[in-house]
Amino acid sequence: MNKRYQTNYTMKISFLLLASAIICFTSCTKKFDDENTDKTKLSSVSKTEYPFMFSYALMAPTLSPDNFEVGEGTIAGVYSQFYSQAAQSFPTDRYVIVQAWDPAIWNPVYTQAVPQLKTIMEGSDAASAETAIAKIWWVWCFHRLTDHFGPIPYFDAGNAQRSVQYTPQDSIYFDFFKKLDEAATALKNHTGEKPFGAYDLVYGKTASPVTNWIKFANTLRLRLALRISGVNPTSAKTEAEAAVAGGVMTDLADDAYMPKNTSYYNEYNGLAVTAGWDDIRMSATMESILKGYSDPRLPIFFQPSVATSTYEGVRNGLYTSEKIIDINSRLFNSNLGTRWCNWVNADWKTNYGVPQDIMHCAEAYFLKAEGALNGWNMGGGSAQELYETGIRKSMAQWGVTDGAAIDAYVANTATPIAPQDGQNSPAVNDYPVKWSDNTTMQRKQLAQQKWLALFPDGMEGWAEVRRTNLPALYPVVHSENSDLPQGTFIKRIPFLDIESLTNGDAVTKAVQMLGGPDNTATRLWWDKD
Repeated sequence: MNKRYQTNYTMKISFLLLASAIICFTSCTKKFDDENTDKTKLSSVSKTEYPFMFSYALMAPTLSPDNFEVGEGTIAGVYSQFYSQAAQSFPTDRYVIVQAWDPAIWNPVYTQAVPQLKTIMEGSDAASAETAIAKIWWVWCFHRLTDHFGPIPYFDAGNAQRSVQYTPQDSIYFDFFKKLDEAATALKNHTGEKPFGAYDLVYGKTASPVTNWIKFANTLRLRLALRISGVNPTSAKTEAEAAVAGGVMTDLADDAYMPKNTSYYNEYNGLAVTAGWDDIRMSATMESILKGYSDPRLPIFFQPSVATSTYEGVRNGLYTSEKIIDINSRLFNSNLGTRWCNWVNADWKTNYGVPQDIMHCAEAYFLKAEGALNGWNMGGGSAQELYETGIRKSMAQWGVTDGAAIDAYVANTATPIAPQDGQNSPAVNDYPVKWSDNTTMQRKQLAQQKWLALFPDGMEGWAEVRRTNLPALYPVVHSENSDLPQGTFIKRIPFLDIESLTNGDAVTKAVQMLGGPDNTATRLWWDKD
C-alpha cells in the first residue's frame, strides 16, 4: 500500500469496519429490529468517504490470510491442482467438505464488499466513473462466488429483508454482461479522470486508471463469455466479440494486482501466508508438466524441496498416514517459490507484502485464441499467434527474459513426464507446447498453457478445468466423498449450512435452480462439457 496514505487509510478502514458491522449480516439473513429502515445503506457517510470505502471493497474479497487459507488455498487451490495439501489435518484435498470453512469465501463479499459497493453505486451519479468501476468490481467479486456455489443471493444482496432470495446462475451471468457493458461504455467519457485517486489500490497509481479499468472490464467480460460458451454459444460469441472490440488487456502494464501490506494482518498476501504456514506443496500435476517442458517458470513458481534440493511434487488426495512417508512429506516436496516464502533457519518465513495476482494480459491472449478456434472475430491474429503470444506474455509476467529460451519453449515438442512420485504416477497427459496441426490437440494445448498462465489463481484455475475438462489432471488418490467416486472431479461447493438454518426457504428454492442435488457432483449451469 502507498505509504503516503497508509495511516489515513487505516483510520478510515477502522471507521468502515464499524459502519459495516451495523449493516452486514453473518449469513445474508440477519433479522433487523426496524424493518422500515434500510440499513444496507451507509447513510451516515458522505461522498468524501467513497474512496476509503472502495479501498475496503477491493481489499476484503481478496481474502485475509485466515480466510484465504480455508476459502481458497485449501479448496480452489488444490481443486485446480496448482498445488496439493501438505497439512496432515486438512481433508479437503480428498474432497471432504468442511462446512465451517466455507463462509471464508462467502462472508467477505456479502458483509464487507457489498455494503461499500452498493452505497457507492446508489450514491453516485449513474454515469459516473465511480459507479462504473464499482460495477466492475461487483462482477469480479460475484463471479468467483457463483462459480463456487451456483445460485447465490445476487439481486437481493444487501437488501434489508428477512429472507434473501437466491438468483439462478444464468440470470447472474447475464447481469454480469449488462453491468460490464454499461461500465465500459460509461468509462469512455471519463478517461482523463482518476476516480478514487490513490485509494484505487489496483490502478490508482497508473497514468490512466480509467483506461486500465476499461481493459479490465472487457477482459473479464471475455473470460465470462468463454465460460458460457458450452451452454449458450450464441450469447458467448456476442459477448466475446463485443469485449474484444471494446479493448482488452494487451500488455503487462494492464495487469491487475492487489497490493498487500506488511504491517496489517488483514492485508497480508494470503497465499504467501498459507505457504509460510507450511500448508501446501507443488502438485504432481505441476511437476509432470513443468519438468516435462523444462519450463523456465518452474524455479519461480516453486523452490527445491528442503530434503532433496530438487523440485518434487506430490499427488492430491493422500491420506494423513501417507503424508508422513518421506517421499510424500513436506520436507521432500517443493513449497511455493521464494516470491512467497523462504526457508530460513529450519523454518518457513512468509513474504507478507507480495502483491496478489488478480488478472493478467496473458489470459486475454489465451481467451482470444480459444475464441479464434471457435470462429469468432477476435480482432486479428490466428489462434496459433494468439496462443504463442499468451505464452510469451506469461513468461514476461514472471520475469523470464531469455528470448532464446522462450523461443525454444514455444517450439518445444516435449511432453509432460512421469513425476517419479510415491504413487508411481505416469505422465499426466501428452500435450506438447508446439502448436499442433490437429484441432483437438490445439484445444488441449491451449487449455494447458492457459492453466499455467492462470497460476496461482486457484479459483479461476478450478473454474476453467470444470468448464473444459482440460487440461487432463490426475484423479485424486483417495476420495472421501460418497458423491464423488474414485476418478471423478469435484464440481461445486454445497450451500452453506448456516444459510439452510437461517434462510431455509430460499435455499430450498436454490436447490431447485441447480437442476440436481445440493452436493459436490452437481454441475453448475455453464458446466456442460
